[in-house]
Amino acid sequence: MNLVTFLDYSGVAVFAATGALSASRKQMDIIGFLFLAGVTGIGGGTFRDLILDVPVFWIANHDYVLVCAAMAVLVFFTAHRVESRYKLLLWLDAVGLAAFAVMGASRGLAVTGSPVIAIIMGVLTATFGGILRDILAGEPSVLLRPEVYVTAALAGAGVYTLGDLAALPPIVCQLAGFIAALAVRGGAIRFGWRIPPYKSRPGRRPEDIP
Repeated sequence: MNLVTFLDYSGVAVFAATGALSASRKQMDIIGFLFLAGVTGIGGGTFRDLILDVPVFWIANHDYVLVCAAMAVLVFFTAHRVESRYKLLLWLDAVGLAAFAVMGASRGLAVTGSPVIAIIMGVLTATFGGILRDILAGEPSVLLRPEVYVTAALAGAGVYTLGDLAALPPIVCQLAGFIAALAVRGGAIRFGWRIPPYKSRPGRRPEDIP
């Protein structure tokens, strides 16, 4: 198993675990755990493959679905031990994001050969599953939080793609991209890094417009 494949399985497992933890916070039944784990674990990759018009990865290899199911069942019986450890959930999510940023960029580059598309695919793969998880679980979307999230995926996908353009060995590109994404997201978790927000006056409400 090469590093990209390992990161792919790891990302699916970790994101599936975060989806299942969201289900535990909403006190769902086992079907809810399986659903949220599956959507979170394979949602980003599914969106990526549909855009690239290639066979959807978990249909070509159903082991990914089994990984999501296994994580859902595991969390269903152990969530009470980690549910209060919100920092652990954040770090697991950061690991999944870093892995998927690299995997998505690698897939996009292999299919299209375009560095721009590779970076976009890395960002989409790393973030879309988490966005779906938050929407379905009724939690604030990662896109609406002030913390650095999408930027971390952009950093990981960008570093991986630049390494490939520089003709560095694949494993170096993969490790560099993973570390870059994890470092940016980790810094946001540990030190509260944020991108400066828009500070001009807010837009008017629709009812205030004449």
